[in-house]
Amino acid sequence: MVKKITIKIAEKIAEEWILSLSLTGLITSSLYLKRLPVYDKTDFQVVYIIFIFLVIIKGIENTNFLDAIAVGLRKGRWLSIKLVMFTALLSMFVTNDVAIFTIVPITLALDLDDPGILVILETLAANSASALSPFGNPQNIFIYFHYHLHPMEFISTIAPFCIVALVFTFAAAWRNYVANIDENKTPDKIFVRKACIYLVFFAVFILAALNIIPLTYGLCAIIYSLLFDRKSLSIDWVLLATFLVFFGFTDNLTKLINLHLNNPLSTFIYTSFGSQIISNVPGALFFSDFTNNWKALLWGVSVGGLGNLVGSLASLISYRLYSVKFRNSSMYLVKFHLYNYTVFFLGILTYFLMYTPIFR
Repeated sequence: MVKKITIKIAEKIAEEWILSLSLTGLITSSLYLKRLPVYDKTDFQVVYIIFIFLVIIKGIENTNFLDAIAVGLRKGRWLSIKLVMFTALLSMFVTNDVAIFTIVPITLALDLDDPGILVILETLAANSASALSPFGNPQNIFIYFHYHLHPMEFISTIAPFCIVALVFTFAAAWRNYVANIDENKTPDKIFVRKACIYLVFFAVFILAALNIIPLTYGLCAIIYSLLFDRKSLSIDWVLLATFLVFFGFTDNLTKLINLHLNNPLSTFIYTSFGSQIISNVPGALFFSDFTNNWKALLWGVSVGGLGNLVGSLASLISYRLYSVKFRNSSMYLVKFHLYNYTVFFLGILTYFLMYTPIFR
């Protein structure tokens, strides 16, 4: 019995390795420095925003609204192009992780000879397109609010990378063209009334996030969920815990590490390659304490989300979904890293061409 419990704990720690490492780092650094980490208002604001956003997205997801749209894409021609395009569009509004959870299972359920390449391209599309939106992924939400940015300023800064990455992705999708399949699957029942309610919450929350109305309006979604739809509270609590723990850990690290990233190029290099080691969400949290160059930081974590599996949580999710169905996933990993590192280095080249004086 004790052995089984120990194994389950070990598996959970391995599964949530980012939280485990962050918590270990927080405790170790606090004991070494003999201090508790200091949290500021921005830290709690970011966690609050992500919390509300996750609840709203979970509510929309539970109504089968997203699944119905995705199932409808299977009808007609240009299947591969449509799935990749919908993944890209979806990731801009409901995060790359939700886009992957929505599209990849549908892709794997199709009768395709090689669904792996389509899953890889969907993952590329999700990571690339989500970088364009201040709400496309957790690290963007953090950067957007931490540096108090204007939406158009944010979008215009990262747009060149997104365009380059998506052009490559759609070209690859065209090359690996899947015309259509003969399958008449009807979507699960859509809970229309509830879907409409959460879509209204989503619209209100976007207005609040853009500082058009107060952020406190986001509490309407929480109150509704507590009273009428507690299933929507089944969100990724580990992600929220990771943010809180990592905020504390990075505060301690600023007392231990004398790192000053005043140069945009060094900020970009550190964050892009650092994300390959610690993933781009904690990478954004960590390096933000050492730089005010938010543009280089944004580029770094966006480019760093590609490359290897560790770069982005969405990549780990899609690999996990694929490997559960197809046990022999070695060829998937080869193709995944081939495509992802191609875009990774294209992103680095694009940054150099745009922001390095020697190229201008």
